[in-house]
Amino acid sequence: MSDAEPKPEVSEKEPKEPVDRYKGKLPPLNIFLHWCKGCNICIAFCPQRVLEPDRDGKPILAHPEKCTQCAICWLHCPDFAITSNYK
Repeated sequence: MSDAEPKPEVSEKEPKEPVDRYKGKLPPLNIFLHWCKGCNICIAFCPQRVLEPDRDGKPILAHPEKCTQCAICWLHCPDFAITSNYK
């Protein structure tokens, strides 16, 4: 690129809050709580810490915006209680 050509504009401002990719859409995961036995394998294996236990020890989507659809939770669930809404 020469000096005569205009340089593309780059925004140096970072968003202050994480962008909620799922606002107004389906959540990234569907958890069938009546199938879940509360083993918490999904919570322990989630690399992004998307899931947290509720007061009964069953997983809930605490941070759906962090979900990367890595498939670890639904592939390791012994009860097939977690499915993806996108894959």
